[in-house]
Amino acid sequence: MTYIKRAAEGTILRISKMFPVLLVTGPRQVGKTTLLQKLAENEKESGIERKYVTLDDPDVRYLAKNDPALFLQRYSPPVLIDEIQYATELLPYIKMSVDRSKRKGDFWLTGSQVFRLMNNVSESLAGRVGIVNLLGLSDAEIYRTPSEPYFTESSHLMQRLSVTKPRGLNEIYQRIFKGSMPELYADESVDWETYYRSYVDTYLQRDIRDLTQVADAMQFYNFMTIVAAHTSKPVVYEELAGTAGISAPTAKKWLSILVSSHIIALIQPYHNNALKRVVKMPLLHFLDTGLAAYLMRWGNPEALERGAMSGAIFESYVFSEIYKSYLNAGKEPPIFYYRDKDQKEIDLLLYQNGVLSPIEIKKAASPGKTAVKNFRVLETLSKPEAFGGLDSLKVEIGTGSVICMANDLLPVDEKNWYVPVWLI
Repeated sequence: MTYIKRAAEGTILRISKMFPVLLVTGPRQVGKTTLLQKLAENEKESGIERKYVTLDDPDVRYLAKNDPALFLQRYSPPVLIDEIQYATELLPYIKMSVDRSKRKGDFWLTGSQVFRLMNNVSESLAGRVGIVNLLGLSDAEIYRTPSEPYFTESSHLMQRLSVTKPRGLNEIYQRIFKGSMPELYADESVDWETYYRSYVDTYLQRDIRDLTQVADAMQFYNFMTIVAAHTSKPVVYEELAGTAGISAPTAKKWLSILVSSHIIALIQPYHNNALKRVVKMPLLHFLDTGLAAYLMRWGNPEALERGAMSGAIFESYVFSEIYKSYLNAGKEPPIFYYRDKDQKEIDLLLYQNGVLSPIEIKKAASPGKTAVKNFRVLETLSKPEAFGGLDSLKVEIGTGSVICMANDLLPVDEKNWYVPVWLI
């Protein structure tokens, strides 16, 4: 299969030079192992021979769990250990090894099942591990354009115009429908429906049933489908629970499993004391639009584009691209959203360095100036009197984006821009 260059390569190499242990987490089949093996190959040019071992192998896993010290004698660093969550007994011994050697980059680890793994990592390797979250392919990786965190400033977007090719509605929805799994792009012979059916089966059987003691895998599958239908909506646990036929506490627990395994992301509402009527519910987004389309039984891109979920899945696609642009740069995505009790909404807010930049997402070629009308609710944050006269607490409101199907980057007004979706 063709290797697709990943935007996170530089981030991984940088973090490997900072910490003795590197952990790459993310959903199944997003290319964690392939990426690290490719970087390990490149290391050979500088004389570093990194061993590779996978804990998917039952015999290797037995040794790792029952005699971790002997395992690390056999697979001494520098080493790449795949699927570390299957033998977390190794972690204290890895800690002892790196404390003795003091070498950076000795251990490269991958892990898919974050909900069990991260507690063990934080307890055993605190201060010794750098963590990179890898998701599916971004547009920058698929279309081989430079990858950088999304900023709303027009100067940044102008620069991207010279390296990004326009794409029309049909091409955008083909991309949304296909999703982000590398295998679907590296091997064109892979059947989309067969791939996602196998993916869901593996996720349910190996990650969910084995590690979280979900008693009824089919009920959890039904819950996943209901969550997919709620993508880009605020989370109401009672609503999800009622539709799925489970209790609200179970819905909350199962949703946290989907978050921990990077199937979905929950976006927290932006909260500020000057905004009195903000709704506190998180917003839900499916991270792989192809998986969401499969779960909701959309059969082709054309049906998806014309269907009732067209706008919602377009929003989730835009969100996931912005989200990945920060993760691939090794940054925590500074993403929030706004919704108040008067039903005023702003789809996304980027909050960085004291600047709050609003983003509206519209599946329209000409959304009109009404697309930015809710941005005005933020104006009070830029006034010191909203904070009792304390100038230091006010928030600067940055350039706004209306990400849409426009053909070109155009100003809405002096503060906001229409941004073609292919430009993000």
